[in-house]
Amino acid sequence: MPGKLARIIENHPIIPAVKDDAGLKAVVDTDSKVVFILYGTILNISEIVAQVKESGKMAFINVDLLEGFANKEIVVQYIKKYTGADGILSSKASMLRAAKAQGFYTIHRLFIIDSFSFNSLSRQIEISQPDHLEILPGWPKLIPWVMEKTDIPIISGGLICCKEDVVAALRAGATAICSTNPEVWSM
Repeated sequence: MPGKLARIIENHPIIPAVKDDAGLKAVVDTDSKVVFILYGTILNISEIVAQVKESGKMAFINVDLLEGFANKEIVVQYIKKYTGADGILSSKASMLRAAKAQGFYTIHRLFIIDSFSFNSLSRQIEISQPDHLEILPGWPKLIPWVMEKTDIPIISGGLICCKEDVVAALRAGATAICSTNPEVWSM
């Protein structure tokens, strides 16, 4: 199953991330095959996922950003039962471990803000065993550093604002980039 996701991302390396209804409306008309959903509530997440899926895209929900849910593993069971989501994004290794157990694709969002967070990567990855890593911020200099610690494919996310950022991240070794900027989605 992870091989399928890797092929899709390799062939479509720009991943739109939507943070509101305007972004959702814009993303359904893109050629992207994977969408990261960075908003929603217990009341509307099923409808958001349905719109993404109806447009022929894989839907990944960031469980850390859903309103109305406790930050507990039960949210993963809810998403499995009540949405058609394909995958889970989280910065929490335990949530990703629970998502894996439910059969979801998983993407570990890693905020690398200092040497402490960088040095804890291996421990977090060992717990989560994700299909992909999303490193934030998406600075190209971080990509080779992370690649030295793991062979898990890397998505560069956060502060990817223009074509130069996309090209630099991909040249540095990222498998894909993720951006909330609709101008980047069509590159």
